[in-house]
Amino acid sequence: MTGWQMLFYKEILRFWKVGFQTVAAPVLTAMMYLLIFGHVLEDHVKVYDSIGYTAFLIPGLVMMSVLQNAFANSSSSLIQSKIMGNLVFLLLTPLSHGAWFTAYVGSAIVRGLVVGVGVLLVAVWFAPLAFAHPLWIAIFALIGAGLMGALGLIAGLWADKFDQLAAFQNFVIMPMTFLSGVFYSIHSLPAFWQGVSHLNPFFYMIDGFRYGFFGVSDVSPWLSLTIVGSAFGVVSIIAMHLLRTGYKIRS
Repeated sequence: MTGWQMLFYKEILRFWKVGFQTVAAPVLTAMMYLLIFGHVLEDHVKVYDSIGYTAFLIPGLVMMSVLQNAFANSSSSLIQSKIMGNLVFLLLTPLSHGAWFTAYVGSAIVRGLVVGVGVLLVAVWFAPLAFAHPLWIAIFALIGAGLMGALGLIAGLWADKFDQLAAFQNFVIMPMTFLSGVFYSIHSLPAFWQGVSHLNPFFYMIDGFRYGFFGVSDVSPWLSLTIVGSAFGVVSIIAMHLLRTGYKIRS
C-alpha cells in the first residue's frame, strides 16, 4: 500500500474493531427516533400528498446518521491520537497533508455510508420507500459525508481535549442537524423560521438526499447541490491549510 492507503486502512480498522459502538449503536438510535416519531405522528402529520410521515422521516434519519457519524469518525480519531500521544508516529512519516486529508476524510465517508446503509436496511421494514432518483441519493450521501468528514478533521485539529470536541458537537453539529428538516418540512414553519432554515447548509443536504427518494423537495436539488458542493470545497480548503501548516499538531 501507499502511505495514504495504509493510513486509510488503519482508520477503517479503528472504527470497525469497535463496530458495535460505532455502527450498531447509531443504527439503534435512529430506529428509536423512527419508532417514537413515526408511531406518534404518522396519523397526525402529512408532509407531501402521497407520502406518509414515516416514509418521509426515513431518508432524513438515514442522512442524519451519515452526517453525524462521518463527523464523529475523523474528529474522534484525531483527538484520541493527540491526547494519547501516538500522533507523533504519523508526524514522523513522509505523508503529505493531502494524504492525511484523503485518508481521514475517506474513512469518515466509509463509516458514514456504512451506518446510513444499516439504518436504511432496517428502516425499510417500517414503510415502503421509492427510489425516484438513485443518483441524487448517492451524490448527496457522498458529498455530505465528505463535508462532515472534513469538518470533523477541523474540529479534531482545533480541540485539545474531549470537552472542547463535545462542545463543538453539542452546540454546533447537533442543533444544525436537528433544525435541518429531518423531522419536518420547512414549509410547515412560519416565514421567519423558513428563512433561518435556508441559512443552514445541513438543510440542503437533507432536502437534496430526500429528493432522491421521492422526487419531491422543498427547494431545487440543483440549488442544494450547489450549496453543499461549495460548502464542501470551502471546508476542504480550510482543512488542507490547517494540515499543511501543522495547526496544533506540530507544536
